[in-house]
Amino acid sequence: MSRPRPSPGSIRRRLTLQLLTGAAVMAVVLFLIVYNFAREIGAESQDTILAASATAILDATTVQSGEVRIDIPYSAFTMLDNTADDRVFYRITQDGAGLTGYDDLPAARLDPGASAGFDTVTYRGAALRLATLSRLVSIDGTPARIDVSVGQTRDAQAEMLARILRMTVLLGLGFFAASAGLAVLAGQSTAASLRRLAASVSRRGPADLRPVVAEVPREMRPLVKSLNSLISRLSGALNRTEDFIAEAAHRVRTPLATVRAHADNTLRRVDKEENRAALREMIRAIDESSRAAGQLLDHAMVSLRADQLELTSVALRPLVGELVDRLRPLADLKDMDLHFDDPQDAEIMGDAILIQNAVRNLIDNAIKYAPPETPVEVALTANGGQATLTIRDRGRGFPITGTEGLTGRFARGENAADVVGSGLGLTIAEEVARAHRGTLTIANIDGGPGACVSLSFPLH
Repeated sequence: MSRPRPSPGSIRRRLTLQLLTGAAVMAVVLFLIVYNFAREIGAESQDTILAASATAILDATTVQSGEVRIDIPYSAFTMLDNTADDRVFYRITQDGAGLTGYDDLPAARLDPGASAGFDTVTYRGAALRLATLSRLVSIDGTPARIDVSVGQTRDAQAEMLARILRMTVLLGLGFFAASAGLAVLAGQSTAASLRRLAASVSRRGPADLRPVVAEVPREMRPLVKSLNSLISRLSGALNRTEDFIAEAAHRVRTPLATVRAHADNTLRRVDKEENRAALREMIRAIDESSRAAGQLLDHAMVSLRADQLELTSVALRPLVGELVDRLRPLADLKDMDLHFDDPQDAEIMGDAILIQNAVRNLIDNAIKYAPPETPVEVALTANGGQATLTIRDRGRGFPITGTEGLTGRFARGENAADVVGSGLGLTIAEEVARAHRGTLTIANIDGGPGACVSLSFPLH
């Protein structure tokens, strides 16, 4: 036994979660890109200022009388001023020997052939960004190398990065919030298309098998096309099924009626009691088969048409009168008085074929279960917005235990075991009544033997 497949969940929820996940990833990527870019820009700006300060010092370095003279310009350090009061350190060396500045200040590493180098070092307990520039000078014809190192703490840059970090976080959160809103709207829009399609189908009546023409997104058009194809096949199958049931009813009932007629004729010509008993059993079996086959086909017809009623204006008086005339020969065989006296006019909106099936089964039941030489009364009244068909007989009635469950399929009372029947007559009548928003009422006659069955429909 295969396990039930787990539900895939809501399309809207899945789409929204996927879009939110994508938005979160994009927000994180945006944050990293902006933050790293700002940090690189800040570092480049500081390196540029440090290099400019070191260049100003180199430009002010001269050689006089074979000695290196250093006149540090004021602008070399003022350009490093900032609101964070970063500390500035410098050192000037000639061929590695210190001339002035902080003797323990390291120099940035210079690549071979490079005139400038930058590095980040820890100096006196603080992170220091260091720029070192180198230039060759001639002292009495002898080349000498002058190195200028200028360093600055990174408090201002850290403060700037903190502000950028806060702005970037707010930007990422705003981007995620906007993306989340768009994701929810996209999920709702997609679900709304499905709801419109479902509504266009669910609003239809059972008999409405027209193609679906709801406006849907392009991606859902294959679904609508497949749904219309299914509806077309279903309509064709229902039509073929209805035709088959009608044809089967004709082909089953006619041969059985012919066989029963021959059996009746044979019974009249047979003298031996054992042969007559055998023929009576055969006639009983034929009657049971004919009735069961007929009611099974009637029930199939009712089940099929109940979901797609062909509603027309139905005049109950001539419909019931015709059925009474058709069933009167059956009542005459039992010397029963089947009468339909002084009915009122009543007109309803309904499916004439289903109503005929229901009424025929109820009258047939009354004739079948009532004893010979008793009356069967059929009455039609119209009042209170209801048309009510009432059928009374003087038979054994319904079981004394009650009528509950007798309208179920193949259900029969315990007092009807000796009577040929399939247990579908009341089922058919009850399903027809329910399909027409009517009611079926069954009860025993007060104060005497017999049953009373009422079938009610709303008036047209």
